[in-house]
Amino acid sequence: MKSEEVAKYLQDNPQFFEEHADLMSRMVIPHPHSGRTISITERQMLSLRDKNKQLEGKMGELLQFGEENDTISEKMHRLGVAMIAAASFQSVLHTLNFHLRDDFAIPHVALRLWVRPENVEELPEFADVSEELQVFAETLTQPYCGSTSGFETSSWFGDASKHIRSQALIAMRNGGGTIGMIALGSEEAQRFYAGMGTLYLERLGEMASAALARVLR
Repeated sequence: MKSEEVAKYLQDNPQFFEEHADLMSRMVIPHPHSGRTISITERQMLSLRDKNKQLEGKMGELLQFGEENDTISEKMHRLGVAMIAAASFQSVLHTLNFHLRDDFAIPHVALRLWVRPENVEELPEFADVSEELQVFAETLTQPYCGSTSGFETSSWFGDASKHIRSQALIAMRNGGGTIGMIALGSEEAQRFYAGMGTLYLERLGEMASAALARVLR
């Protein structure tokens, strides 16, 4: 008989080991981690221990992820409260930069808005942006994370631009239309990478959009 046939027979006839109970105590199989042989019962115990270790490892990972998410949520809450309290355009910019740098350890933050209101002075945040980038921002369904190569945003970080290895680009929207973009830069190539989770980046964009729309009325 082939091994597959034996396995199927035992599956189809679970009473086999009841009828041959003494066979269980006499059968030995190789130990999974050494050359000696052990009984089937011992092998089952080892298998259960291995599975328990795997489950403990996964549980530890889940707990760690939960703690990390709690920490990020607290930081986002502090940022949101501070943005609500910001009463001017400059105050919103300062709050955004301060919290992203000190709370989230993001060293480089740049922002561009497509239109400058008449009552606001000329600032780098209102510098010209290419139509190509505006179209790109319009098509973003979620923040872009990855390399700066080929993006004009790489020049937004001033003297640090040549050292930026990864970036996150977040479209800012108000009333359904795109009003600008936030660029977050890092010297670490894997700080912002393709495929990473973007939930908190999306929330950041929503908060910044709402705060800026309020102070630029």
